[in-house]
Amino acid sequence: MQQVWLWLFLRLLKMNRNIFGEPLITCSTKPLTGFFRNGCCDTDDSDTGMHTVCVIVDKNFLLFSKAVGNDLSTSLPQFGFDGLQDGDKWCLCALRWREALINNVAPKVILEATNEKTLDVISMEDLIKHSHKNVKTID
Repeated sequence: MQQVWLWLFLRLLKMNRNIFGEPLITCSTKPLTGFFRNGCCDTDDSDTGMHTVCVIVDKNFLLFSKAVGNDLSTSLPQFGFDGLQDGDKWCLCALRWREALINNVAPKVILEATNEKTLDVISMEDLIKHSHKNVKTID
């Protein structure tokens, strides 16, 4: 029990933030997402895939992802994964999102649930353009 409290304390000290510098909100618990399978797009040095972009997947993106070797729609019950469907929310690898952007199939982004580390590889402008809701920008 003491280890759990220590883990929670250390976690709060290193709290992941969203692209606006605010506390990261949950992306999805059904399906359960995130590198740590905690519902958030948290990351650390062990997350080499950088699962930091909270997206709402659609059919076009799922077909694209499958075509490039990352089948997210097929169920893998041995891993507790039911497969994603159109409309599911998911913590996507930042480079996969950027690849989808280049191929005009980038899924919509939930900005408040997208980790600030994403900004290391994707511009704020591109993320805002693909927000699931309208965001006003100051020019």
